[in-house]
Amino acid sequence: LSLKRHYLKDCPGSVLIQCGDTHVLCSATVEEKVPPFLKGKGLGWITAEYGMLPRSSPQRIEREAVRGKVQGRTQEIMRLIGRSLRGVLDQAALGERQIVVDCDVIQADGGTRCAGITGAYVAVVDALQPLLASGALKALPLKDSVAAVSVGLFRGEARLDLDYAEDSTADVDMNVVGLGGGGLVELGATAEHAAFSDAELAALLAMARKGLGELLAAQRKALASG
Repeated sequence: LSLKRHYLKDCPGSVLIQCGDTHVLCSATVEEKVPPFLKGKGLGWITAEYGMLPRSSPQRIEREAVRGKVQGRTQEIMRLIGRSLRGVLDQAALGERQIVVDCDVIQADGGTRCAGITGAYVAVVDALQPLLASGALKALPLKDSVAAVSVGLFRGEARLDLDYAEDSTADVDMNVVGLGGGGLVELGATAEHAAFSDAELAALLAMARKGLGELLAAQRKALASG
């Protein structure tokens, strides 16, 4: 696991997150505008875009721009990333500004949405620093930190941060989005072949908590590095 901040020269909020063989470039841009439904309300917003580069996987992926439409999986992930980040946003403190997060998968080996959320949080913190330095913001408009991790049951064994081979054949696949303070923003678990028990769910959640703790600690360490 690594978080490389300031990865892009012209973007103050940019992070390359590497979780094993999954590498995602996360960038955050602050805009002095909000969506129409928030105009005049004094509240800010975070939205997210997500995409996989054509050779981020063993077989080339056709660009969605060429297809002419965003696929359902991509829309689901974009909504998840935006929803997760809004879970820690103080909209009133941000004011009428919008943060646009871009998560571009350079290399995929499972867990790209989780890596995107974890890296995007650090990118957002960095993107807000110029506003703090100029006095446009009095404090960081974030109520907590947020990270995400995948867990699953693979051949009867609970595993953390599934790679593609494990994820594609897992008996249960679960993504968990959690906050630094311990709360959960999202928990999605799906059984592929047979139902799972309350005990198995509890074991997976406990494993996810362990992974989230490591990710949140890595975020703090990266942000403290200057």
